[in-house]
Amino acid sequence: MHPNGHSGAALPPLLAPLSGTVIPMNHVPDPVFAKGNLGEGFGITDTPGGTVYAPAAGTITMIAKTKHALGIRTEEGLDVLLHLGIDTVELAGAPFDITVTKGQRVTRGQPLGRMDAAAVTEAGKSTCTIVAVTNSAASTSGIRVHEGEVKAKEEAARLLPGAPAAQDSPPPQGAEALVAAVGGAENIRSVTHCITRLRFYLHDDQIPQDDAVRDLDGVIDVIRAGGQYQIVIGPGVEDVYEEVIGALGEQAAGGEVAAEKDEAAPRPTTAIGWLGRGFSSLIGVITGSMIPVIGLLAASGIIKGILSLLTTFDLVTTTSDTYLLINALSDAVFFFLPIFVGFTAAKRLGADPIIVAIVGGVLTYPQIVELSGKEGSSSVLGMSLNADFFGLPYHMASYSYSIFPIIVAAWLASLIEPWLKKVIPATVRMIFLPLVEVVVVSLAILLVLGPAVTFLSTGIANGIQGLYDLSPSISGLVIGGFYQTLVIFGLHWAVIPLVAQDIALTGQSPLNAIISATMVAQGGAVLAVFVKSRLLKIKELSGSAAIAAFCGITEPAMYGVNLKYGRIFLMASIGGACGGLLTGLLQVNMWGFTGSLIGFTSFINPEGLDFSFWGFWIASGTAATVAFVLTYLFGFQDSDVQNGREVKKIRLGRREPVQR
Repeated sequence: MHPNGHSGAALPPLLAPLSGTVIPMNHVPDPVFAKGNLGEGFGITDTPGGTVYAPAAGTITMIAKTKHALGIRTEEGLDVLLHLGIDTVELAGAPFDITVTKGQRVTRGQPLGRMDAAAVTEAGKSTCTIVAVTNSAASTSGIRVHEGEVKAKEEAARLLPGAPAAQDSPPPQGAEALVAAVGGAENIRSVTHCITRLRFYLHDDQIPQDDAVRDLDGVIDVIRAGGQYQIVIGPGVEDVYEEVIGALGEQAAGGEVAAEKDEAAPRPTTAIGWLGRGFSSLIGVITGSMIPVIGLLAASGIIKGILSLLTTFDLVTTTSDTYLLINALSDAVFFFLPIFVGFTAAKRLGADPIIVAIVGGVLTYPQIVELSGKEGSSSVLGMSLNADFFGLPYHMASYSYSIFPIIVAAWLASLIEPWLKKVIPATVRMIFLPLVEVVVVSLAILLVLGPAVTFLSTGIANGIQGLYDLSPSISGLVIGGFYQTLVIFGLHWAVIPLVAQDIALTGQSPLNAIISATMVAQGGAVLAVFVKSRLLKIKELSGSAAIAAFCGITEPAMYGVNLKYGRIFLMASIGGACGGLLTGLLQVNMWGFTGSLIGFTSFINPEGLDFSFWGFWIASGTAATVAFVLTYLFGFQDSDVQNGREVKKIRLGRREPVQR
C-alpha cells in the first residue's frame, strides 16, 4: 500500500525543466491552469531561461507551431504538458528554439530546446513555466510539489499513484472544460456562434485533440473548416456560448480579431494556397457578419408570411394601419440590414462597430434611398448615372436590404482606422477619428466601391437565377442532393448571403426553396431512426434532432445521427434530391428567409396565394417520405449503434452517456 492509502507502483518524479522557484499549480498566474482545468502540476517562476529539459521520459506527442508548448506521453500513460511562459503564444515562437520533433522518444532530463527569458520579459509576458499532467484526474491520486528554489533537472514534484482521491469540488464541467480542451484562454483569439455551433478562432489549432473535445458533455461533433475550430452543440449553443464568454471575458466575444491577421499563421507558398486562404478568410468574414442576424431574418420571414396570409384571406387590407405596423415589424430588419451587418462585420474585422453602423445608416438614409430611384441621363455598364458629387456623375445604388457593400465598408474601415489612430493626436481623437472615418468610408462606398460591389453581387444573383431558369428541375436535383454536404464543411455560409441578397433585390428566391427541401429531408431521415430504434437514448437524440430539422436547423440531425451512420445521410441526400427536383419541376418560389416546415408561410406569394404554396407541401412531403422510407428500410438498424462511439446528451453540467 502507498503511504497515503492508495495502492499502485511508484511513478517517476517530475523534473524541473528550468531553474527557478517551484510554486504549486493554484499559484500559477493563469486562471485556466490555476483552477486545475489542465490537470495537476506545478509552475516555475523567476527563471533565467536557457536550456529547457524534459520533465519526464516518453514520446513527444505535440509541439505547438509557436514553439511555446509541447506534450510528452510517458510509458505509464501520463500526458505531460510543458508550457513555456504565460500568453507566449502571441510571440509567434521568437523566444523559443525547440530541437526535438513530434514522435521522438526522450529521456528524463534530456535537452528539448532553449527559452530566451529576457525576450519574453521584454515582450511584457510572464516567464512562468508550467508542467501539467493533463490526464492526472484519471490516472493519479494527487501530487506532492517541492516548493522553493530548484535547479534545472532536479526533482520538482512527485505524482501519487493509485485511484484519484475524493475531491472537495467536482472536476471542471461545461464551459470551463470546453475552454481547457481547446488549449485554454490564451489559445483562443475569439469565439462566436451560429445556430448550432461554437466557432473558435485559435492561435494554434494543433493543440485541441478532436476526440477529447468530442467526449465533452454537450458536444455533438468537431469540425475544422473556414479557418475555424467549430464545435457542434445543437440548439442550446447560445447558452453554452454565454458560459464560454463568462469564462473568457467579453473581449473574446464576437470574433473581434480576424484569424487571418494572425502573423504566426503559416503563409501559403503557392497560388492555390493563397486562393484557399483567401476563400477561407472570406467565409470567416461572412460567417461572423451574418451569424448574429440570421435569427432575426428568420423571424422576420415568418412575420412576412403571416402578413401575406392575413391579406390573402382579406383579414387585413394593405391600406390599413394594422398592415403598416405588421409590415414594419417584418421589414425593418431587411430594410436596415446594412446597419446591423455593418456592426457585426466591424466586430469581426476589428473596426469600430458603431462607426461602421453609422455608415450603414448613411446608406439607408431616406433621401439617399429616394435618390437611388431616380433615372440618369446616361449610364455605364448598364448602371444609370443618376446622381452627382460636386458635378462628378456617379451611380447611386439602393443599399437598403443589401449586405455586401457594408461588409466592404467594414473591411475598408479596418484598414484606415489603425492609420488614423497613429496620425490623429490623442487629445482630439475622440472627435476627429469618427468624423474622418465616417466621411472617408461613406464617400468611398457611395461613389466607387458600392456601385462596383452592387454590380458584381447583382451579376452573381442574376447568374444563379439564369442557371435555375435554364433548367429548374436539374438545378433542383443537383442542389437538393448536395447542399447539405456544403453544411458539413461550413461552405453554406457562402450561399446564405446570396439568398438574402436575392430576396432583397427581387423579393423572392427559388434557390432558398430548394434548400428548404433539403432541410426537410434530413428531418425525415432522422425521424425514421426515431421510429425504428428500440434504444431509448437513440430515440431521445433522434426525436429532438427531427424537431430541430423541421424547424430549419439540420446540424443536430446531421452530426448527431445521420453522418455518424453514413447510410442515413446518403438516404437523406436522396430525399433532398427528390424534393429539390419537384421544387424545380413545379417552379416553387419562396418570398421569405425561413425554410423547412416551420417556414411554410414563406411560400405564400404577397400578391396572393398561388401554386408555390401547394408545391412546397408536395416537394417537402416527397423529400421527407423518400428519406424516411429509405432510411427505415436500408439506412439504419440498432446493431449499427454498437459500432458508434459514446456521446453525451446536449446538456451542460451533467454527463449522461448516449449510444449513437
